[in-house]
Amino acid sequence: MQGTVDGFSYGLVTPVAAYLMACLGGALGLRCTARSLMGGRTRKTAWLALGATAIGSGIWTMHFIAMMGFAVEETPVSYDTTLTFASLGVAIVMVGIGVFIVGYHGVTPMALVTGGTITGLGVASMHYLGMAGMRLRGQLLYDTPTVALSVVIAVVAATAALWAAVSIRGFLPSLGASLVMGLAVSGMHYTGMAALSVHLHGSTGPTGGQPSTMLLAPMLVGPVVFLVLAGVVVMFDPLLVAGRPDWQRPAEAGVPRPARETSQRR
Repeated sequence: MQGTVDGFSYGLVTPVAAYLMACLGGALGLRCTARSLMGGRTRKTAWLALGATAIGSGIWTMHFIAMMGFAVEETPVSYDTTLTFASLGVAIVMVGIGVFIVGYHGVTPMALVTGGTITGLGVASMHYLGMAGMRLRGQLLYDTPTVALSVVIAVVAATAALWAAVSIRGFLPSLGASLVMGLAVSGMHYTGMAALSVHLHGSTGPTGGQPSTMLLAPMLVGPVVFLVLAGVVVMFDPLLVAGRPDWQRPAEAGVPRPARETSQRR
């Protein structure tokens, strides 16, 4: 018996909120990665780690905010806490690998392909591991071509995000890139959800399609608080707030200042 799946129990509320969280995580990750390129190597690792954690937390939070609106009419839905938080760990670690590859090796084709593939597979793994933590009276089934499409979307989106993280300068371009990232991550999520069907075990009566808000909301508190704190760190960092001309950066890395600056000082 096939279950009646509803991914939009709250209408547009959960998709919009999920999209905004994906944009927030992406924006913070882009700014942190940009900040890691502004100074020496002493704090580079810390900024890259903060950026990777922000992106991973934003993607994970986006997924489970969207899942608040998920319901199966014939059976209640719950979540395994261990697998749910394991999916968060997978997202942060694999996004971190991709960010560090590009952060230290630059925008070379090999670095982008390698980092983007690892990061995209991490995003897809987070999604399907999180879905594996779902508990209901039935079995989750997936359409293979649609799953493959969702993985391709994740890899392409991750590659574009890593390119943007080390190539795009300025607040407004970064904001635009984060909006595109949020759209791509949301697209991957709902493509993956379109591949899902539920085969129920035995006959079950209607449950009213109760969504999982009360189950998931407490799990989301920690990542959301982290994203807010990361946002505060980014907002109050003087180099990100004030910015710095590109021609000043080589001098701080130990490279002689350009002739333009020398002539200005004379």
